[in-house]
Formats: sequence, C-alpha cells, structure tokens
Amino acid sequence: MNFASQDKNLARAQPLRDAGASGGPPRDEDPAGQDPGSDPGAAQARQDAEMHQDAEMHQGAEAHHARHRRRYAWLGTLASVVLFLISLGVLGKLVSTVTWAELRTAFLAATPNQIGLAIALVVVSYLFLTCYDALALRQLKLKVPYRTTALASFTSYAVSFNLGFPLLTAGTVRYWIYSGQGLSPGRIAALTIVAGFTFWLGMGAVLGISLIREAEPLSHLTYTSALFNQGLGAAVLAAVLAYLVWVSLKRRSVKVRGWRLELPGLKLSLSQMLVGAGDVCAAAGVLYVLLPAGHGLSFETFVAIYVLAAMLGIASHAPGGLGVFEATVLLALSGLPRESVLGALLLFRVCYYLIPFVVALAALGAYEIAKRARLTPREAPDDDAAESDPTP
Repeated sequence: MNFASQDKNLARAQPLRDAGASGGPPRDEDPAGQDPGSDPGAAQARQDAEMHQDAEMHQGAEAHHARHRRRYAWLGTLASVVLFLISLGVLGKLVSTVTWAELRTAFLAATPNQIGLAIALVVVSYLFLTCYDALALRQLKLKVPYRTTALASFTSYAVSFNLGFPLLTAGTVRYWIYSGQGLSPGRIAALTIVAGFTFWLGMGAVLGISLIREAEPLSHLTYTSALFNQGLGAAVLAAVLAYLVWVSLKRRSVKVRGWRLELPGLKLSLSQMLVGAGDVCAAAGVLYVLLPAGHGLSFETFVAIYVLAAMLGIASHAPGGLGVFEATVLLALSGLPRESVLGALLLFRVCYYLIPFVVALAALGAYEIAKRARLTPREAPDDDAAESDPTP
C-alpha cells in the first residue's frame, strides 16, 4: 500500500470535509476561521441593509410620485387661472356696452311672481342638497338626526358656494356640526366625497339627456353641430351608465390618502343620480324663471346651457364660478338683450347665493348659541360642587 499517496489524498480531502460540514467556504479561505453565513450579527446586518435599501427605494418612488402630483397640480391650477382670466375678459367685453341705467332697469324688471317662484325653487334645490348628506350617511352606516343633517348640509353648501375652496370651507362647517354627533374627521371627509359623487352623477345624467334631446336648438346657441352635441351627450350618458354597471357587479372602493372608502352600490347610486338631477334642475329653474319674457327657450335646452356654465365655473375654482358662469350664459344667450340677461344673472346671484349665505350664517350663530345654552346647565352643578368642596 502506498502510504505516501494516501497522505497526499487526505491532505487534499480534509479542507473539503471541513467545508462540507460547515456549509461554507473552506477554513483556509476564511480569515476568521468561521463561516460568515453562520454569524448572527452579520446576517442581521445584511437584513438591516436590505430593509434600508428597500425603504430608500420606496421613499424614492414616493418622492417621484409626489413630484408628478405637484407637477399635475400646478398644471391644473394654471389651467383654472387661465380659464378664469379668459372668462373675465370675455365678460368685460360683453358688458362693456351695457350702461348702469340699463342694468338697473333690467334688474328691477323682475315681477313679484318671478321672484317668488325663484325663491321657491331655491328652497327646493337646497332641500335636494340636504339629501346629499343623508345618502352619504346611509352609505357610511351612520345614524344622524335629519335636522342635524339638514343644518350641516345647507350651511356647508351655502358657505362654500360664496367663499369658494369647498374642501376647506364646507369641510370646516361640516366638522363643526357633525363632530358634535361623534363623527371623526375621516368619516366627515368620506361623507364629503360620497356627496360629491351624488352631484356629478346627477349633473352627468341631466347633461347627457339634454344634449341628446335638444341637440338641434343647442347647436344654434353654442355654434356646434347637432351631431357633435348628440355624440357628446351619448358619451356622457355612457360614462354614467358604465359607472352604474361597475358598482353593481361587486363592491367597489377607492383609496383616498391611504384610507379605503367603499362606494355606494347600484340602488344607492341610482338614488344619488335622481337627487343630483333634481338639484341641478331646480337650480337651473331659478335662473330660467328670472330670464326676460319672450326668450323662446325650452327649459330642457336651458338646462344644458346651465350645466355647461356650472361645470366651467367649477373648473375655474372661482367662488360660485363667478365671472366664468356669467360669461358662458351670456355667450350662449347672445340672441337675447344683454342687459336683461345680465340683470337676471345678478338677481340669480342674490337669490341663490347671497340670501342662503346670510340665512346660513344666522343658522350657524343660532346653533352655537343653542349648543352653549344646552351645555351651561350641565356645567353649573359641577362648578357649584367644586366651590363647596372644602379641599385643602
């Protein structure tokens, strides 16, 4: 037997056995004489490094999305400002030929019957607005007395219509009232979003039907073809119907700033659409009854003009669409006496915006006084007890 050869083979095999036993590299390749993978500290360090790298990648992605959101936000703001400035220029040009005497005459030309009917339609419109919050509360499975719902809805819309920035102004008023019913800020924000769906569903349904049914009369007012109006109306109705089908197939939800909001199903969405349509028609009726006699416009044709003007006003982010709404209506009704239409628009502002705003401020003041009056009797016994307690 060749022992020298065996010794050589053993010398070569020993490092391999050591490596196989330890599951790592041969000991002569490990300066520390240990397997790096078997060191808990090293493994933890690698894990921490990987987690840190993942966190950095996630933060980088978030920063990238944030930059995109800021970029699009600036574009949206810029577009709103441009639309507002263009509308102001158009409005200034349209009213440059109207004298104050003509405007005053047109403003005072409305009959008591017209004003009375306009006020009645304002009440109907704001009653529909209270249903926005009622449907949203039903979707969120929250029980709030209708008188509280009506107060919060009416005051929030009346204030936001006049001051603008609806998420801030309407949200503040809603929080002021609903927080007393135990609703959290997140619930109130969800309520505001669901109420917004009600508005847009109603607006879309009314606009689509009006564009299709009144395509020919609208083509003469908006200088577009009847086929274009019908196509636009069909597209709007298709979008509304697609949404209704989408929410009817299964439960749907959206994520808003990290929290999940479940959308209403088909039955509640149909109720939202009907309520929103009723509100839009009532609001359009306020201005329609204030127009000068003999204008020859059907109500359905005018509703389409009103919705288009309102949507442009919303896009401008001006309080109540001020300037943009008036310019759009004046352009669409250019065949009518300009001073009469402008007088009707000013009276509409008074009836639909100014009067409800004053009433809302009075209602909020009365609500605050009543709340303090309810709290005072409860706090008085505690104060008396504190004074009579001989605490050293």
